[in-house]
Amino acid sequence: MQPSAKILISLFLAGCCLFPSQVFAQKKDPLPKGLETLLTGSKVFSQGFTGFALYDPQTRAMIAQYQADKYFTPASNTKILTLQTALNVLGDSLPVLRYLSMGDYLVFWGTGNPAFLHPDLPADTTVLSFLRSRSEELFFTDFNFKDEHFGPGWSWDDFSDYYQPERSPMPIYGNVARFRTLGPDSGFVAHPALFRDSIYYGPQLEAARGSAIRRSHIGNRFEYNAAALRPGTTKEVPFDYSPALFTQLLSDTLRRPVRWIDARLLPSDTVRTLYMPANDSLYMRLMRDSDNFIAEQLLMMCSEQLFHQQNTAQTIDYAKGRFFNTVPDRLEWWDGSGLSRYNAFTPRTVVHILDRLYRQQPRERLFRIFPAGGVSGTIRDWYPGKNGQPYVFAKTGTLRYVHCLSGFVTTKKGKVLIFSFMHNNHTTGANPLKEEMQKVLRWVQEQY
Repeated sequence: MQPSAKILISLFLAGCCLFPSQVFAQKKDPLPKGLETLLTGSKVFSQGFTGFALYDPQTRAMIAQYQADKYFTPASNTKILTLQTALNVLGDSLPVLRYLSMGDYLVFWGTGNPAFLHPDLPADTTVLSFLRSRSEELFFTDFNFKDEHFGPGWSWDDFSDYYQPERSPMPIYGNVARFRTLGPDSGFVAHPALFRDSIYYGPQLEAARGSAIRRSHIGNRFEYNAAALRPGTTKEVPFDYSPALFTQLLSDTLRRPVRWIDARLLPSDTVRTLYMPANDSLYMRLMRDSDNFIAEQLLMMCSEQLFHQQNTAQTIDYAKGRFFNTVPDRLEWWDGSGLSRYNAFTPRTVVHILDRLYRQQPRERLFRIFPAGGVSGTIRDWYPGKNGQPYVFAKTGTLRYVHCLSGFVTTKKGKVLIFSFMHNNHTTGANPLKEEMQKVLRWVQEQY
């Protein structure tokens, strides 16, 4: 064989055998003309910073990249990484409680399971039935919680907003107090009922827009304004989690005493774990509703499964080395939910992660878990398909001046393409961005 022929064959084989990260990091080709017009000609996109990547998982080729190698704050697009980590670590059975029987005493501790007595998730009595069935005295310990209740880079003054419940070793009732107004003279119904005597009128909240219920920074004193007394008003406010509060809530629920114990030196050889079958309800709420609480607690569960202690940073380091070690750009990943302003990903890295997820999970399952355009979740009012058939299945990510959308597009020719749209420093609000992205995604659907 002539040397020139050997060189050609070598070059051909090298092109066929590129690792995924090499494919994503290859030199960018010019944008398809229609896409270039939509991306670079948009006055809305030009007012901030926009990145876009479009990838064909069948041919393993990038179709388009526009500032796809730049870093953006991903907001809740971070949940895509949390989803893949949880699917890989937790498997088909979820650990929901660890315990140790010691004669007349049962010492138990949490696994981070967010579903325990959560009012918005399918009822599961695995833990509750187990604790009710035990004749021993019950002692709860939180020795395995090796983290902070708030994540790095979270906004400190969001502690009282429904979307930022505290991380905890064994959540209960979603770590949120729920208040419903019966009428001006009837006060509030609280759930859990423990909080019904913890809410007071706060005149300083009269300056707020509309009805408001806020919690004190420390402790569980809640205040409301006059507008919150309108009948039918409902508010969810995270409570200030502590072992003392947890045992009090659980005692009320079980109608028997539960005490806290500082149990740091337990014999590990006799520890048992209670499991429940995994289902997609947690993952659907994570992705469709963009539930920050579930995102954080899923990483806690992964940590408990891997290390028998709960530490988000440790879990993230493990996942970066095990599941995301081939991404084209280094991950700046700090929490499970995307509340952290420290997170920074590139669009091509997000596409790379979605591609791996797409290859590992059945398409039907992924499309059921992700929000569907015009149908479900955070994009139920956007990106509709014809005749009610969605063609966009994607995760949103929104913080102030940040809006992202990453996922899958099904095209007229029957292809599934993977995309990531990331916008930062836009002061227009999200809707103008969605209108422009809708034009781009419709063009992709029509052309491919």
